[in-house]
Amino acid sequence: MLVVFGPALLMLIGSILVMLYLPHPVPKNASGVQRTYLTDCAGCHGANGHGSWRAWLFLLWPPDLADPRVVGGLSDDYLFILIKNGGATLGKPGMPAFGYHLSDGEIRELVRYLRTLSKGTPSGERSR
Repeated sequence: MLVVFGPALLMLIGSILVMLYLPHPVPKNASGVQRTYLTDCAGCHGANGHGSWRAWLFLLWPPDLADPRVVGGLSDDYLFILIKNGGATLGKPGMPAFGYHLSDGEIRELVRYLRTLSKGTPSGERSR
C-alpha cells in the first residue's frame, strides 16, 4: 500500500505547496510597475485587485483594490506610507512593509498603478 499511495501522497502535498508558495506568474510584456505589483502584491490582492484565494486560505481579507470606493477614498500619501511601512503602523496588521526593498519612486509608481486598477488594466481590458 505504501508503494502505491506514498508517491501519490507526496505528489499531492507537493502540488499544494507549489500552489501556495510560488509567486504569481508575470507576463513577459509587463511593465516595471506591473511586475512589481504581480511580484509583491498579487499574492494577497490578486492580479486584478479583487483578492486572491491564497489570502483567504490564511484567513486574510485584503481590500478589493479594483473597487473605486476603496482606493478612491484614500490619499496617495496614506497609500505610500501603508506600502512603505506596512499596515501595523496604521492599524492594518496584515499588510507587510515593502520599504526595505522598494525605493520611494517605485512605491509612488505602485500607488499610481493602484489607482488604475479600479478603472481597468492600463491596456483597457480586465484581467481574469
